[in-house]
Amino acid sequence: MIRTRSLTRTFSTDHGPVEAVRAIDLDVAEGETVALLGPNGAGKSTTLRMLTTMLPITRGTATVAGYDVARAPVEVRRRIGSIGQGHGSFDGLRVVEELTAQARLYGLPRRAARTRAAELIDDLQLTGLADRDVATLSGGQRRRLDLAMGLVHHPPLVFLDEPSSGLDPQSRAHLWDHIARMRAAAGTTVVLTTHYLDEADAAADRVVVIDHGQIIADGTPSQLKGKVSGDLVTVELADAADAPAAARIAGGLAGAQDVDATGDLVRFRIAEGDSVTPDVVRALDASGVRMRGTRVQRPTLDDVFLTLTGRSLREEAAA
Repeated sequence: MIRTRSLTRTFSTDHGPVEAVRAIDLDVAEGETVALLGPNGAGKSTTLRMLTTMLPITRGTATVAGYDVARAPVEVRRRIGSIGQGHGSFDGLRVVEELTAQARLYGLPRRAARTRAAELIDDLQLTGLADRDVATLSGGQRRRLDLAMGLVHHPPLVFLDEPSSGLDPQSRAHLWDHIARMRAAAGTTVVLTTHYLDEADAAADRVVVIDHGQIIADGTPSQLKGKVSGDLVTVELADAADAPAAARIAGGLAGAQDVDATGDLVRFRIAEGDSVTPDVVRALDASGVRMRGTRVQRPTLDDVFLTLTGRSLREEAAA
């Protein structure tokens, strides 16, 4: 569905040329959901803008839905849906008017456009809002309208640029439920960017990590988390004075890495943390070290980014 080779975008600035995207090779199969992760300025949105024909390619090639982006942009646009970070609907129109107009712009006859608008209003739980002015919708309702507008022409490929940004947790959950049902019903290919790592972990078949305009990792969420050296085990001590002794005991475990003692907490990474924890508890108890509790955390996609780049994706996204 998508194939890029050496895809590059260079911007001219007062301080000289800046390569926002650097020779990206990316393949996306039909029916896949692929999440692009990376900090602000990594090149995610620039990549999407090139693939959706909204930004010229500086160098390299891109084929989307069977057509060359540079040579046949209109054919690409006919076959994709694109939901950007901003709202694509207009204030002053009713929901049903907006959807019908969008369908007409894609060439549907008037009656078919009205039918398609009614289908999407039902599918995306906009029932009861059809005659509401777009300006009166809540953030979650308007985001569902954006998704409906992107799907009005039954595209086989949909691009979602931070689709749930700014939504409350309930609206986020509803939005992803709609996207999952769309995939199940139509086999739609989805390419998305997000700063919510739990979304990428749950929704994506593959995760592509981009940093400084380059792909630095590509694989399933499980494959990428396998790059992190073990589970994170945290031991909370009853007395911070025991931290050095507890750290020595943890460091003596076979396979323990990244042992750290801060205040009354001792942390380390080790494979199969759940099975190791009883041994830690027994060893600490035998040494007279009292604990308040232990916690085992599986690696996250943020841990992957930290392992690959030395910094947190969450911190970079917030900055």
